[in-house]
Amino acid sequence: MGAIAAPAVAGLTEVGTRPRLGGYLAETWRLRAFAVRLAGSRLISGLLPNRLGVLWIVLKPLSLAITYGVIFHFILSGAARPENYVQFLLVGVFVFEFFTGCFGSGSKSITSNSKLVQSFGFPRILLPISVIAEQAMRMVPVVLMLGILLLILGEPIAWSWLLVIPILAVMGVFNLGVALVVSRISVRTRDVQQLVPIISRVLFYASGIFFDLDGALADLPTLLTIVHLNPIYEFIAIARDVLLEGYTAPLLAWIAAPIWALGMIVGGVIYFWRAEPRYGLSD
Repeated sequence: MGAIAAPAVAGLTEVGTRPRLGGYLAETWRLRAFAVRLAGSRLISGLLPNRLGVLWIVLKPLSLAITYGVIFHFILSGAARPENYVQFLLVGVFVFEFFTGCFGSGSKSITSNSKLVQSFGFPRILLPISVIAEQAMRMVPVVLMLGILLLILGEPIAWSWLLVIPILAVMGVFNLGVALVVSRISVRTRDVQQLVPIISRVLFYASGIFFDLDGALADLPTLLTIVHLNPIYEFIAIARDVLLEGYTAPLLAWIAAPIWALGMIVGGVIYFWRAEPRYGLSD
């Protein structure tokens, strides 16, 4: 009996046991620099092979905005097409890219680092966190370019533009919660990673990226209310509210967005933590 109790007395823990949540989060905070370094190194290594380097961070969402803008400029009409359509589209695409980057990369955060997970002892939650940190780094030049484009297109600069920073920070919290959930599911069911692009595409059309949902669904109030509860739509709507003159997000979006973020991060952390002992056995 004494031999069995010895490891606990020495401060050691049995392999394969789940740590207490408080200690787990404390250790995660202590090793936060590891997640930031991992995010930075992955960002740099991903850009170095490309001749245009960091420009691709901006060129990708910009090319998507141009493509959709050219196509739907001639298709949309009436209430579904806002007056400042180009600015409306740019904000939608650029903000949506933040979510898709976190969602897609987050789903692979554990499975793509299996050797690291199996070789070293650390809170596995640091891997999804590093994904969000990397995507946040990518958003810096994206937000700067978005501001420049809005000025070129005649959008008056305002103090409210500064609110886009806390909005994206809250969205990053929401994205982390989503990444934690999908990363745990992907460990046991890799097929989920094949569904991520499909889910992203559905959300793209359901979030009013290239058309005004309020105008398009004005005659369907029940459906419009349901759509307003889409968290991606809400973050995009409030970003448009602070960046675009003449656009006002529904009050529900301002209320529900932080609630979604809080609920998603709390649920995501607990859901991810409960499977902590199994991540090293994923392969």
